[in-house]
Amino acid sequence: MAKVLVVYASMTGNTEEMAEAIVDGLKESGAEIVLKSVLDANASEMAHYDGILLGAYTWGDGELPDEFLDFYEEMDEVSLEGRKAAAFGSADSSYPLFGAAVDILTAKLKQIGAEIAMEGLKIELCPSEDEKEHCRAYGRKFAEKLA
Repeated sequence: MAKVLVVYASMTGNTEEMAEAIVDGLKESGAEIVLKSVLDANASEMAHYDGILLGAYTWGDGELPDEFLDFYEEMDEVSLEGRKAAAFGSADSSYPLFGAAVDILTAKLKQIGAEIAMEGLKIELCPSEDEKEHCRAYGRKFAEKLA
């Protein structure tokens, strides 16, 4: 059974809702899941999982939220060779860079050796019921990539 770590940052609850829906999809496939707020996680934990999903909203004009910065810096000390990963997050199209935090996390995951299993998932602000189903499908598809 694949072990998956899902770490997220959420200010308004949008990215947290995405994370929970993705976890629901992962669970449908029988994966063993650990879901954590980035404030309760250490980057070194990622090395103990087969799959890693990182979620963050985009702050300002295209930055990671402040609460993700320590974790992001700690990622430089981790090797994810042989592990699959992806990123997700809520975004706001009123800014010039849509969902840039997802792109930043994807690039960092790749830099530290993870195989990017899926394109990053970006959802405009609060996920609708249809978008939550899309998140569940994203979780199921990610689990398939681990099989």
